[in-house]
Amino acid sequence: ALSVAEEVAAGWVRDLLGLPAGCGVGFVTGCQMAHFTCLAAARHAVLRDAGWDVEAQGLQGGPPLRVIASDQAHVTVTVACRMLGLGAERVRLVPTDDQGRVLIAALETALAEQEGPTIVCAQAGEINTGAFDRISDIVELCRARGAWCHIDGAFGLWAAVSPTRRGLLQGFERADSWATDGHKWLNVPYDCGIAAVADSSAHRAAMTSTSAYIPPHDEDIPWGFDWTPEFSRRARGVPLYAALRSLGRAGLAELIDSSCEHARRIAHRLGEADGVEVLNDVVLNQVIVRFGDDDRATNAVIDRAQQDGTCWLSGSSFRGQAVMRVSVVGWQTTADDVDRSAEAILEAAQRPNAEAS
Repeated sequence: ALSVAEEVAAGWVRDLLGLPAGCGVGFVTGCQMAHFTCLAAARHAVLRDAGWDVEAQGLQGGPPLRVIASDQAHVTVTVACRMLGLGAERVRLVPTDDQGRVLIAALETALAEQEGPTIVCAQAGEINTGAFDRISDIVELCRARGAWCHIDGAFGLWAAVSPTRRGLLQGFERADSWATDGHKWLNVPYDCGIAAVADSSAHRAAMTSTSAYIPPHDEDIPWGFDWTPEFSRRARGVPLYAALRSLGRAGLAELIDSSCEHARRIAHRLGEADGVEVLNDVVLNQVIVRFGDDDRATNAVIDRAQQDGTCWLSGSSFRGQAVMRVSVVGWQTTADDVDRSAEAILEAAQRPNAEAS
């Protein structure tokens, strides 16, 4: 029964996100292991195409494999490369614009530097700004060079469900793999990452395992350990099944859209105040804010806002500066909640002046 629930959930994920019908889908602990799974499939495929069986022979002695990502790539991407033996420090980082979007000309230059097996990692929703790489252009460059295109869509991939925001992901369905998470916008607990790979044979080859006590199985019979790094695991797809069954397509689209509108609302309220600067174009559900001219002022406001307890938001760093990171994903969040949160943040920002007077 649990296997069937996961099969259904995987089908819903493909349908909702508009992924290829036959792509492999694995339920893993989070986006960290989703990247690991997808990049393992990528490693298999690009080395296979170069005449090397990495599962049988390992990396030693094989063709050099390079990974290209933006200088704003999430740490989980480089950690996955580290765990796969590709080397975190060997990832070629490409510069980005003021919103964290990879510069296409710089990526084209990086791809032209060297021939051979290559994996390119794009972003759908930069962790601070929510900005999207120009995925369609990146896919085109990858196709021209025979490179694998992987998309980090930890939360941004779910924009595909919204008819009004799907355009942010233009061309994403032509990528080779996608990593996302359920614990953010779907509001399920941690331990619900999703790895999807267009080439299901590469996905399965990189992950599958067998043993004498396991009956032989073929391509038509899905087994859980064919799609994830674990040999045994709990049924992670069940909370996802429940969330999608409860929300439905329309409910999920409404959740995405309302979160984005709430983010725009709070950005507008904060941006109107003196001494408060919203640093990003609010295209999704992320807002980054800076208070005053130095990091200490911003960090102090974050601390006071957290202590107030009206809302919880985190500190982060973007372009070497401390920022307040506001991320709206709660399915219960209302416009009134947003207004109350904005007032609490502004009060926290003004408190030092009130105390000084």
